[in-house]
Amino acid sequence: MNPIVLVGAGPGSPEHLTLAARQALLQAEVVVYDTLVDPRILALLDPQVNTHSVQGLSQAEINDLLIHYYHNQQRVVRLKSGDPFIFGKATQELQALTAANCTYHVIPGISTITGAATLAGIPLTDRDWGHTVGVFTAHAPELLDWSALARMDTLVGLMGVNYLTTVQTKLLQNGRDSDTPAALVYRAGQVGQTTWTGTLAQLATQPAKAPSVLILGAGVKCRGLGQSHLPLQGKNILITRAAGSGSELEELLGQSGANVVSLPTLVVTPPPDWAPLDAALAQLEQFNWLILTSANAVDYFLKRLWHHQRDGRSLAHLKIAVVGEKTALNLQKWGLRADLIPPEFVADQLLTEFPQDCQDLRVLFPRVASGGREVLVQGLQERGAQVLEVAAYETGCPAEIRAFILDYLRQGLIDVLTFTSSKTVVHFWQLLAQAAPEQGQKWLNSSLIASIGPQTSRACERYFQRVDVAAKEYTLAGLVGAIVAYYRAPISGDNLG
Repeated sequence: MNPIVLVGAGPGSPEHLTLAARQALLQAEVVVYDTLVDPRILALLDPQVNTHSVQGLSQAEINDLLIHYYHNQQRVVRLKSGDPFIFGKATQELQALTAANCTYHVIPGISTITGAATLAGIPLTDRDWGHTVGVFTAHAPELLDWSALARMDTLVGLMGVNYLTTVQTKLLQNGRDSDTPAALVYRAGQVGQTTWTGTLAQLATQPAKAPSVLILGAGVKCRGLGQSHLPLQGKNILITRAAGSGSELEELLGQSGANVVSLPTLVVTPPPDWAPLDAALAQLEQFNWLILTSANAVDYFLKRLWHHQRDGRSLAHLKIAVVGEKTALNLQKWGLRADLIPPEFVADQLLTEFPQDCQDLRVLFPRVASGGREVLVQGLQERGAQVLEVAAYETGCPAEIRAFILDYLRQGLIDVLTFTSSKTVVHFWQLLAQAAPEQGQKWLNSSLIASIGPQTSRACERYFQRVDVAAKEYTLAGLVGAIVAYYRAPISGDNLG
């Protein structure tokens, strides 16, 4: 039997998962999760994983559900927000598993107590003013020793938004100063995190929403000092990408402090028919040049070459031209180097850099089956080249946008939408029109549109009637740099976002 793995998801974002937690999720067949778990964590799971929310279930029903899956001999993860042993009802579940003779394993997580404070830039302790920290859950205030809590240097309260008046009254009655700095951290670590700061005297007047963490103490005054000072700190950026990719852009944005939401808008699949590419591979010796304009073209072309029991030695007589640094790097992973990389990473620039006299040159151009541009092919043919275009892969549109991403857009929580190809623009527009035909475009009014290059920008202009941020260098790093530059620029009438 596989042990049930009780996993702490930490506060919010997938980047706060421990390595052990991430590994457990990657191996899971069933995930039973709390409603406070960030939906971006669930989006990491394989589509075949059976996910089950505990919303609306009693503790006994949750226990029975875990035992049921255990006896089905499935790999079960019980996913809890924060750390499972801090106000997580883990004891009741482990007692039930023990009684049912189920084996289990517990993986700790970053607690919401410390995580929310750090993410809001609020230190809980200090050698001068913070020697004690009191932690409480306020859903049963009558059970608490308010006299002891009032004497703590710093207080952290969970699950108390419905009891703020009671918390305020009890602390004041027990000698806490009304001027004690106070903070409410809403949706800590998630898209839409906000922080209210004030004093204990003002606490009860705040229209707090769950989930919020209450922090009381001198550390609240240090919030400006404690916050990370990164150029995109606090910005929620949605990246549109191919399914299964996007990690490089996520990493670059994350390094600049952004909170990243990943939306697959491309599904990359084999071509409708392998026959044309197979025929070209059978006569590779007849070609002089090989043109590859994307990382997908590299992978699908070379995988098919390997499929026919051939390898890079079959390309020794060819010169290889690629578009883009990422394409060149992907080619290097296969042990091959490009002979021609245009300085500007767009297909049209390749035509400028290509030899002017193409008479009698035979060019093999494996490409996407639909939606490619014709300028490059026409330009080479006009110079006398014989160009054979063959479909190496196809790209399609996913079935839908995940519900949680639609909620982010509807609430105006996304600061920047990034697009790295014209197809990501088209597919995003199609998916949004499908999900919200009347309101979708209005949801984007508060978001910047950021484009990686000229062709992508033209698609943005066509579908969204604007481009707010355009990369000067047509790479992922260039796109991130342009977004950073936008937010660092002085605010003017032309830079209101």
